[in-house]
Amino acid sequence: MFGISDLHLDSKKEKPMDIFGKNWENHDLRIYEDWHQKVSQDDIVLMPGDISWAISLEEAEPDLRVIDHLPGRKVISKGNHDYWWTSLKKMKSFELDSIFFLHNNCFQADDFVVYGTRGWLTQDGDDFKAEDHKIVKRELIRLTNSFKSGIVNAPKLRIALIHFSPFEPKGELNVFGELICWYNIDICIYGHLHGTDGHRNVKEGLVGKTRFICVAADYVDFKLKEIIEVL
Repeated sequence: MFGISDLHLDSKKEKPMDIFGKNWENHDLRIYEDWHQKVSQDDIVLMPGDISWAISLEEAEPDLRVIDHLPGRKVISKGNHDYWWTSLKKMKSFELDSIFFLHNNCFQADDFVVYGTRGWLTQDGDDFKAEDHKIVKRELIRLTNSFKSGIVNAPKLRIALIHFSPFEPKGELNVFGELICWYNIDICIYGHLHGTDGHRNVKEGLVGKTRFICVAADYVDFKLKEIIEVL
């Protein structure tokens, strides 16, 4: 089982990521190369958001087809830049056979279950505004719906995907992290934090019974993180 987020794919080549630094040069090709080296058809790849810069599902199709053709089964949750994200019915209509979209639901396997949602801005952050409270409330409902959607007999692992960090800037859990820990999730995988400033706010390790792991693409050097290895 592997994890990576923030692929920021752009089949139209209109949003080159190297404007954010030389480390982003050919980042997509580097991710694909590492993917092929590590992932087999039987593996799971967890992808908590910011998959494509596309603004519609039709525009995102080439990027999603690339992911679909990569080895393994992919479980994807929404990121703040996934403007192409729409209803499950529409996304399923594209028949991306190796991709499972998390949206008020969960991905169930024999010995593990994956939940997830986008999350939102941290409430102690400088960018948080009064109108963001409504979005936070809605995202908490979606995460709760995801947690309640799966009925699995004693899975070995319970995993949550969330795009935004589940921590406040000072390092304590935010409301999403608190909810994840309240449900005694084994592993929480998140992304979103980029560059030197963003990486300063990365927090990983055990909080209670939950292990938190950041898989933002530039944080993991554009290489898939082996999740089982860190248990």
